[in-house]
Amino acid sequence: MKKLLVCLMILFCFNSAYLPQFDDAAYAQQKPIPPYAKWSKVAMDKTKEKYPNAQIVDYLYVGRKNGDRTTTEKFKLWLKENQKEFGVYVDIEFIKETEQVVNVTYTETAS
Repeated sequence: MKKLLVCLMILFCFNSAYLPQFDDAAYAQQKPIPPYAKWSKVAMDKTKEKYPNAQIVDYLYVGRKNGDRTTTEKFKLWLKENQKEFGVYVDIEFIKETEQVVNVTYTETAS
């Protein structure tokens, strides 16, 4: 019985070069980068500037508001500062054509 197992292991090792190789990344579900990804980074960077002593605990993409010339991306970030947690709504308004930021507004919330 041991000889049979050893033979099978040897055969498998030598034949493994002929077995198809699977690329795990190819089979992993790849999600496309969302269109708001750039603006979420801007929201986090701007929030870190406004609240330099706070840590960003989490964030949520709220949505987009389209205007005639500008678009506003809306986010909610949860911050922690000195054992206090609070939320901040961050609205980033930018010109559609150039993606130049026009205005960033912050609205704090208790939750």
